[in-house]
Parts: sequence; C-alpha cells; structure tokens
Amino acid sequence: MSYVVDFKNVSTVGLESSPVAEALAGLRANEARYFMTKYKHEFTVVPASESQETLDYVNRVLQERNIEFAAKPLETSLFQVENIRWAYVFYEDGLSVNVLYTIDDPKKRAVGFKLSEGMEVPKELETKFKFARQKSKLAGTIRGSFFVIKGEY
Repeated sequence: MSYVVDFKNVSTVGLESSPVAEALAGLRANEARYFMTKYKHEFTVVPASESQETLDYVNRVLQERNIEFAAKPLETSLFQVENIRWAYVFYEDGLSVNVLYTIDDPKKRAVGFKLSEGMEVPKELETKFKFARQKSKLAGTIRGSFFVIKGEY
C-alpha cells in the first residue's frame, strides 16, 4: 500500500523497525519537501515487500560499483519528473539510496547516498566514499555522497 510522505507532520509510518526511525523519517520528509518545492510532485513510497522491480533496478545500478547492502530495505519510490527517472530505497539502518537517471542526457546520471543522523557509515561504503554534511530542519545533520553512473539502465 502506497503512502504519500507528509513533510509538515513527519511520521515514522513504515519505518518503525529502524533503530533511527525518527531521523530516517526526517530524511524521507526532507526528500518529500524537495520534490514538492522544486517539481510540485508528491513523494510517495511503497513497502519494499511490494516493490521488487524497484529494488532490482537499484541493485542493478549499484552493481556498477559492486555494492550490495546487508541492511533490510523498508520502502521504495519510483517515479519520473520532467526528463528524470528517480528511484529511492530507504533501508532499516537509516540509509537512503537514490538513483537520478536523466532520460535524454547520459552526463546527468548518478547514485546518491544519504545517511540518517545517528547511523554509522555502512561498511559497504566506508572505504569507497567521503561524505559531506548538510543541515536539515526535518532531518538534523544529513551526510551524503554519490557516484556518477556510467552504464545504461
């Protein structure tokens, strides 16, 4: 069942099993606010158990860097705004992975990683990426990194 993320009244719905549920909910709300502000698009998530196709797509892109997360995926989102296809996976440990894939410009394709406040850097990323810090009213301090996608997906 899908859930439209409310960035005004942050809720942990769907994320309750995470040890950093409040921070992860803030991170998810931060993404919802971004899409509403920039594109007037409602950010909707579905349980990972109902979205195997999205999980497979994100995992296929992550294989470009031989990354496979041990954490359990809780929710996903897959949509297109303008000429950009977006895929999100929110993991139980507090990690958010997004795939930004422009349909008509192979130079603007990337995978982003965001870490919820209070979580450790996942071992799958700790030696491969440096994380920049960003302040958010909804999510506290977010640490983020990315890599540019080289393949076609």
